[in-house]
Amino acid sequence: MSSNQNSKFTRRGFTLGAMAGLGVTAACGNGVGTSNAAKIDARVDATLDQMFSLYPNTRDLANKATGLLVMPLVTEAGFVFGGAFGRGALRINDVTVDYYSTVKGNAGLQIGAQQYAHVLFFMTQDALSNFRRSSGWAAGADLEYVIQNEGNALAADTNTLTSPILAAIFGQAGLRIGATLEGTKYTRIIP
Repeated sequence: MSSNQNSKFTRRGFTLGAMAGLGVTAACGNGVGTSNAAKIDARVDATLDQMFSLYPNTRDLANKATGLLVMPLVTEAGFVFGGAFGRGALRINDVTVDYYSTVKGNAGLQIGAQQYAHVLFFMTQDALSNFRRSSGWAAGADLEYVIQNEGNALAADTNTLTSPILAAIFGQAGLRIGATLEGTKYTRIIP
């Protein structure tokens, strides 16, 4: 009977030790001291270079914008239920000020996967301030697109340029048709 009690203490001790070990390693994953920020910044630089070379007029939009949220790689997949995830940076005056993740969930008739980049141009200080103050900002149907779907050229007119937030989606690759940002949630992160 005493050997049975010893094995219970051993199992319990092992379980408690394992849980404590998981807690310690989870705390180490907070991103501080990693090179993730440098990787995101390098990807943001490459994405902006690609956008400016493919769509030269976006450089004018970037110069007029009070801030840019650049998501270099968003991966989206779905089979009836779908979702998307990506990480990027908010730049103000060509300087990264915060890092963000993007998450999107959806349901409906869908199948496939794709990857794309997108940039949000905050054209007013109010739009940028509202975005930065929110704990989790969601893109809505009122977002104006200047580039959407591969093959479309820059489609900015005087009505579009008065919108507080403009979006450019480009660099799409995959077996899924179309990409929108409606219902996409952005959250500040520590990479």
